Amino acid sequence: MGKSDFLSPKAIANRIKSKGLQKLRWYCQMCQKQCRDENGFKCHCMSESHQRQLLLASEDPQQFMDYFSEEFRNDFLELLRRRFGTKRVHNNIVYNEYISHREHIHMNATQWETLTDFTKWLGREGFCKVDETPKGWYIQYIDRDPETIRRQQEQEKKKKQDLDDEEKTAKFIEEQVRRGLEGKEQQESPVYTELNRENDEEKVAFNLNKGASTSVAASSKTSNVLGPSALKMVGGAGSVKRKEPAHSSGQSKEKKKKSALDEIMEFEEEKKKTARTDYWLQPEIVVKIVTKKLGEKYHKKKAVVKEVIDKYTAVVKMIDSGDKLKLDQTHLETVIPAPGKKVLVLNGGYRGNEGILESINEKNFSATIIIESGPLKGRRVESIQYEDISKLL
Repeated sequence: MGKSDFLSPKAIANRIKSKGLQKLRWYCQMCQKQCRDENGFKCHCMSESHQRQLLLASEDPQQFMDYFSEEFRNDFLELLRRRFGTKRVHNNIVYNEYISHREHIHMNATQWETLTDFTKWLGREGFCKVDETPKGWYIQYIDRDPETIRRQQEQEKKKKQDLDDEEKTAKFIEEQVRRGLEGKEQQESPVYTELNRENDEEKVAFNLNKGASTSVAASSKTSNVLGPSALKMVGGAGSVKRKEPAHSSGQSKEKKKKSALDEIMEFEEEKKKTARTDYWLQPEIVVKIVTKKLGEKYHKKKAVVKEVIDKYTAVVKMIDSGDKLKLDQTHLETVIPAPGKKVLVLNGGYRGNEGILESINEKNFSATIIIESGPLKGRRVESIQYEDISKLL
């Protein structure tokens, strides 16, 4: 066999090397060609095909960078969704699996310089949930597939039905307790009368186990001093038995029933506070734009939500200019009005109810509102967070 034979050891070794990953500095993204050494990369840069690709890129470099950035983002998110799902995972683990593919798009050809910048961008754009730890950045994919959203809606609908059934049961129990208390108060209402002595001939009697002689003498003296109109004292020395009023037991039962009712109401309140979702947009609420990507013209300006798309996206109309924008909920925040103004509850057990802002607690970033719609009208809700309410137009 000759040296250039297909089955020669050198040819086989070259093919094995070409399949694996090579050094990044000898890779040409424009031509998508990997060179094995510095000499090969130098020869490639001097080739006619590479020069033609450089001329094409020089005409519109931003277009090529946007294309590579989009391909890199799509491939990265597809690997994250397919391989890890919605689990929380370190960003470097996902990146190492991504670059193990020989034909992947290299990050030095995109708009992001480092993996940390790319991770932060994913969090700002709402593709993933990101958090920084001492061990590095972790990412969690947000699945917005229509089928997944449909299943989540069905689960939320089922939870809401269960919650409605529990509210009906609690109201029924509250009504039964109220009726029972009303009947008890009518039957056992206390009657206050004037204190009158029934028998003026009664005497005071003492019963002492020790010193009976002295007690007899004392009783004779007492009968002479107090006379026949003294009250009768029965029992041990100095102890007096008094008849309890008939309504005391009724009051104690009433207190027990009220405490049980309070426990049920507190339990229902806690359940309402835990019923939260990761979306909060509602039509006709006033919001503030917090993203800087739209420029100073819209940054920190207020707008009104006109339409909600897929729960996480809103079409808003600027209050000052009247311009219409389509923004994700991560680019918006709620607006807290002055006390006495109308607000709408956006999250929690009171979601969808209108109310009046009563007061604001700036230290805890919370507010107190009074519900003005629905079956809970008139209820006073305390310590509701700023992000759970917004000004209603």
